[in-house]
Amino acid sequence: MKKNILIFFSLVTLFLVACNKTNIHNTDEEIGISRVTFFPVLTLNGERYTTIAVGSGFTDPGIVAKEGSADIMYTKSGSVNTNVPGVYTVTYTAVNKDGFPASLVRTVAVYSTDADAASNDLSGMYLRTATGLVSSWSRLAPGVYLVTNPGGATVGTNTNVVVFNSTGNNIHMPSQPAGDGTEMTSSDEIFTPGSPAKYVWKILNPGYGTALRTFIKQ
Repeated sequence: MKKNILIFFSLVTLFLVACNKTNIHNTDEEIGISRVTFFPVLTLNGERYTTIAVGSGFTDPGIVAKEGSADIMYTKSGSVNTNVPGVYTVTYTAVNKDGFPASLVRTVAVYSTDADAASNDLSGMYLRTATGLVSSWSRLAPGVYLVTNPGGATVGTNTNVVVFNSTGNNIHMPSQPAGDGTEMTSSDEIFTPGSPAKYVWKILNPGYGTALRTFIKQ
């Protein structure tokens, strides 16, 4: 009797497993009983950091937004005033059909650089004397630089900002997003050319304090 009952339950189990297998569908949008979502993938057309001489035109090249292999719509926020020097941010956002968002940012630097500053090349590595950490300057356009770790601080190693050298040896970081939702700018800037060149400035941002920071070119 016990043997018959065991055989019966074994057959029932095999039947249920067979039924479950027939209900599993593997498609591009479904694996078994789980639904697949494709998160938005955004790709910039053009450069992440764009430079424009003041008074020039700006045509936003936009982005490519994908959900899987399909193009999806995106929205854009932020504007660029090409008549006023400064650092502008354009943010692109797309949402997939399941409501998952993704965003991408383009920074546009509108610059006005005098002839004496346009001939400068301030690019290079600068060591902060107080910490021994390096701030890297890369020239984007005449008088426009992309600066990594502008504070020479441990917390800023992945922070990038745009800095202007608009006239002579004067440098200034226009107000711009710091990447954490706050704004960052500079004050008390003095750049001294030489061998080595050096500069001092204050970073105006809640996470950086009020110390005057000194950097020497390596």
